[in-house]
Amino acid sequence: MPEPLIYLVEDDPEIRTLVRALLAREGMTCETADGAVAFRDLMGRRRPDLVILDIMLPGEDGLSICRRLQAGDDPIPVLIASARGEPMDRVIGLEIGADDYLAKPFEPRELVARVRALLRRRVRQEGPATARLVSFSGWRLDLGTRALTSPAQETVELTTGEFDLLSVFINRPRQVLSRDAIMDILKGRQAEAFDRSIDIQVSRLRRKLGDDPRAPVVIRTVRNGGYLFTPAVEAGS
Repeated sequence: MPEPLIYLVEDDPEIRTLVRALLAREGMTCETADGAVAFRDLMGRRRPDLVILDIMLPGEDGLSICRRLQAGDDPIPVLIASARGEPMDRVIGLEIGADDYLAKPFEPRELVARVRALLRRRVRQEGPATARLVSFSGWRLDLGTRALTSPAQETVELTTGEFDLLSVFINRPRQVLSRDAIMDILKGRQAEAFDRSIDIQVSRLRRKLGDDPRAPVVIRTVRNGGYLFTPAVEAGS
């Protein structure tokens, strides 16, 4: 397997040096940029497997860069690593499409664990040529290409996090899943004690499925229980 290619966008030269060396020891190639301009140059050369992104950058900030990365047909996984570690900062980062959020200062082992988890998810999505189609309530999802098609035959783009969450629900239809259970499936024991990412991703996924957030039908909230994916899931088109 080729070494994963990671782009680190960080204006602190010491952090750039430390993270690049850390990931190199773990068998990954890490190229760095000190801001948006240098990052655009990197993106023009080769598409990375993952982007580690600071928020507070000179010129265009990290949130704006993250929005651009998630706006394409094939979003690139993004791990935000920022000194802005307040709960609301995490919420905003996840709302705009980041797949994970790590507050600085972080433990090197935790950064590596988060990176590896996102890379594993990416490999599973791209996977071997054994893609299968599933359908629910008129929707169709190709689990190999991550293509979601609406009942009106329109393509709906999903971020990495949204696709992962939908896959969890599709594999466990009509089961009440607690937030902790979903978090454990997606992130294992790397999840933090305070993690709003599941609630945020559910909200985003509901919007894309046309599920009224005031009275959701597809993904119901079960009080003191978690979430319930209500449609029947069928294999094939």
